[in-house]
Amino acid sequence: MTTWVGRTAAEIAAAVREKRVTPREVVAEHLARIELLDARVGAFRALRAEAALAEADKLATRDLSGLPLAGVPVAVKDNLPVRGESNRNGTAASSDTPADHDHVTVARLRAAGAVVVGLTNVPELCVFGTTDGVHGIARNPWDTSRTAGGSSGGSAAAVAAGMVPIALGNDGMGSLRIPAANCGLVGLKPGHGTVPAGIGHGDWFGMSENGPLATTVEDARLMFAVLAGTEAVRPSGTEARKVAVSVRSPLVGVRVTRPYTAAAREAAELLAGAGHQVRRADPPYPLWLSTTSLAHWTAGTAVDAEDLDPHLLARRTRVHAALGRRFVKGVRESDRREQLRRRLEPFFAEHDVLITPALARRGPAAAAWHKRGWLRNLLVNTNYSPLTPPWNLTGWPAMSVPFGTLPGGAPCAVQLVGRPGSELDLLALAGQLEELHPWRRTASLD
Repeated sequence: MTTWVGRTAAEIAAAVREKRVTPREVVAEHLARIELLDARVGAFRALRAEAALAEADKLATRDLSGLPLAGVPVAVKDNLPVRGESNRNGTAASSDTPADHDHVTVARLRAAGAVVVGLTNVPELCVFGTTDGVHGIARNPWDTSRTAGGSSGGSAAAVAAGMVPIALGNDGMGSLRIPAANCGLVGLKPGHGTVPAGIGHGDWFGMSENGPLATTVEDARLMFAVLAGTEAVRPSGTEARKVAVSVRSPLVGVRVTRPYTAAAREAAELLAGAGHQVRRADPPYPLWLSTTSLAHWTAGTAVDAEDLDPHLLARRTRVHAALGRRFVKGVRESDRREQLRRRLEPFFAEHDVLITPALARRGPAAAAWHKRGWLRNLLVNTNYSPLTPPWNLTGWPAMSVPFGTLPGGAPCAVQLVGRPGSELDLLALAGQLEELHPWRRTASLD
């Protein structure tokens, strides 16, 4: 008997279009996988079992021939509206009233034939890089003692555990790339304006972007094309690119540990061997990057928390928002992001792509971080993920790509960064790394 759990989205969609399997059969298998494993993983806040099966049956009556995601189960991060489901955003302070519409990205996935099986766990207001809160703790399926990351932690955990082949996440300071790196997935944060955002109250001043989480580059490209409303263009050749490799942390005082620096260097060597022009070069990160990142991060939370009862928020969130209220006006009027772009543009005029470690160290323990102090959370998040925020501030595309393993067998990862509009170039390079250094697609939890 053929099983569809563990298959890629591309494989499933092809089989559904060719009538080798029905959407219901595919969805039912994945729902059974969720029921079997999610008590241990904590990926989902809400499961849509009956609704998903009904939607799969309805899908089967459509003309499937032109649907790129025909019958593919997908999970959606619980800070985006899904029609008929509450949008809780990781907090008890949000309304449990069902949404009356789909977010545009969800609508595009459904129009492409995907079936939404559930909404995934996030930290409160999607603030931190660990996914835990009143709705549960999302664990890394490769090592359930560790966090899946955040804030798209539930989405990443669902894909890494084989509960769905792809999931929708978003990224305001690394919220998609961090869990992708922890969980051994391909995670793409598109450049500003490439995929519709509409996340919270103002997309954290335009820094947040919606993007795919997938087990393969092909699936990430396919899902990106659907989200962006374009074609899933594959590279037509092996064009040599100018690649810079840097293992320096953008934030002063934060050290990148050896497994991650080694992964970036080894990935760069493989790309050099494939014909790319690779050299060591550090971007000219400004000293004020740390304070600018903190101001935007906290101010974004302050805006998202404006209409919520503070008594229903966790203490770390209240402190974060209270600090951010001092910065909201300054952030709105600041030209720091434009200064950062101007400072980094000459570097990207010389180099097509930058490769860095994805993280500075492995993800912290899967624990109730929302019950711990704000400063402790700040230090943990900053020390393990200093390499993601610059590219939200610039609004340029960046992605996490699995590469090797950490001691103990959990995934390691590298980050690829490009100029505006270079998403397909990044995916092409990621595809080369996938071919040169294959990785296991999903964790074994059976």
